[in-house]
Amino acid sequence: MAVREVLTGPDISRALQRMAHQILERNRGPDGLVILGIPTRGVPLAGRLANAIAGIEPDWQVALGQLDVTMHRDDLARLPTRPLGEIALPADGVEDATVVLVDDVLYSGRTIRAALDTLTGLGRPRAVRLAVLVDRGHRQLPIRADYVGKNLPTAAAERVRVFLTEVDGRDGVAIEGPEQ
Repeated sequence: MAVREVLTGPDISRALQRMAHQILERNRGPDGLVILGIPTRGVPLAGRLANAIAGIEPDWQVALGQLDVTMHRDDLARLPTRPLGEIALPADGVEDATVVLVDDVLYSGRTIRAALDTLTGLGRPRAVRLAVLVDRGHRQLPIRADYVGKNLPTAAAERVRVFLTEVDGRDGVAIEGPEQ
């Protein structure tokens, strides 16, 4: 199997910093922002994104949480059994907030659909935005990211692997695919 590294740790840091600036610009500042990571790698990415925003806007109280989407997935019967994750919302919840969902890779759009379904039961945000480190295309649902670290057009036979220090002990993004 051929492996090609496409992003390094510094590349990921620069992408998240750029995305933080884009989020603040579109939201006209940090007021009303809630950052929610989707497990597994979306959670540490959300934390890094929230830290980048706090670095730009030091008076902002980070409104950070995580959103387990397991029970709203449409592929539960095909996946191996796994324990339910945690839904952790900021103290003020998501009511009338601008929620930024954060995930590592946007592929078919099915995980984000499940996240939207999960969010529906938790309150009524003013707006929901999507931030992903990698958009690889191949959408099966009409879902598009608002903030993208890197667009990586891929073949269906390829796999995008995201590595984060918090989960994997190192940072990087690689594409794995069949030998050419």
